Amino acid sequence: MSAPLLNMMVALGAGALIGLERERASPGSGEAVAGLRTFSVAALAGAVAVQSGGAPLLGVAASLAGLLAVVSYWRTRKEQGPGITTELALVFTVLIGGLAMGEPAAAGAVAVVTALLLDARDRLHHFASSVLTEEEVRSALILGAAAIVVMPLLPDAQMGPFGALNPQKVWRLVVLVLLIGAAGHVATRLLGPRFGLSISGLASGFVSSAATIGAMGSRVAQTPEIMGAAVAGAVLSTVATVVQMAVVVGATSPAALRVLTIPLVCAGVAAAAYGAIFTISAMRHKTDGEAAGDALSLKTALIFAATLSVVLLVSAALRHWFGEAGAIAAAGLAGFADTHASAISIAALVANGRMAPIECVVPILTGFTTNSITKVIVAVAAGGGAFALRVVPGVLLVAAAAWAGALASFATG
Repeated sequence: MSAPLLNMMVALGAGALIGLERERASPGSGEAVAGLRTFSVAALAGAVAVQSGGAPLLGVAASLAGLLAVVSYWRTRKEQGPGITTELALVFTVLIGGLAMGEPAAAGAVAVVTALLLDARDRLHHFASSVLTEEEVRSALILGAAAIVVMPLLPDAQMGPFGALNPQKVWRLVVLVLLIGAAGHVATRLLGPRFGLSISGLASGFVSSAATIGAMGSRVAQTPEIMGAAVAGAVLSTVATVVQMAVVVGATSPAALRVLTIPLVCAGVAAAAYGAIFTISAMRHKTDGEAAGDALSLKTALIFAATLSVVLLVSAALRHWFGEAGAIAAAGLAGFADTHASAISIAALVANGRMAPIECVVPILTGFTTNSITKVIVAVAAGGGAFALRVVPGVLLVAAAAWAGALASFATG
């Protein structure tokens, strides 16, 4: 069987799939305005148009289908209601038929997705009108504007005093905090505040633990009733920091990872244990299911970005005024912004033979500790005193556990 014929069969199947869904969805017991036969013919028409005359003829076929759809809508608008979904789907099916002649796999995928969307009409309407709140819709629009409209307009270059700030990268942090807040909100809606925040905090920590702490602090500021679960999510995000640290260091230098195994294990156990305490506490206390708070907080995201920008400026100023005071100072300054970046730079020295594996422990843990200071500042700025009073001891405990593991490693080594 020739390729054009096979592609036409794909077009026929795509049209039949969409037409079958439309015919079953047609109200009443009479014949559908456009059903299985109509959509199948429409898809074949698009395929034949492309095969015979290319894109221009496909445009003519789609225009004729659109004209017929308008006439059909005008004749049946009183019986069928004001919706034009079937009419638009008919025109779209012609285009899918044309697509099948060049990209049959893509045409089949588009047809399946289209049929699923058409079939999910009632569920989607229920979701939009009954499940989503007005605040959630507003939050989604803010997030979309921040990520799609604002971020591409910002310059992606080092600017400001000492060249310390990159406007686009700083705004990415704003979007990141908004995304983490939205993820926590979704998890809270699905699993309840007692479980959702803990899980979303752990997952979001793989992106940024500091940003996660800021987002959790924002939720507590809005809804104090979820304090325990938000603290658990904030502290559990440091578990992700430790796991990610092990991954990036191991990928850069297995030798460096071997000497850091005990410190990282101690830090991870401390973070998991401290987070588990608040997770269990949150599970024991019944929380109002509506206590999810706002889906996201632009104010908190801006505060977090401003806080981190100040930290970056201070670090750049110290480096400019006093120079590089060795690997420890450099890693510590870089750790204020990103502990993984400083760890990778030190591990790379080990991999290149410029530093002995045992010598990398102190610089990497210094960056880990200065990053903990950033987390402390963010916790205070975003969540207030009560939130910080619970989160800060956990953050400091994790850093102390890492150093204790290092001392134990030195003692046994």
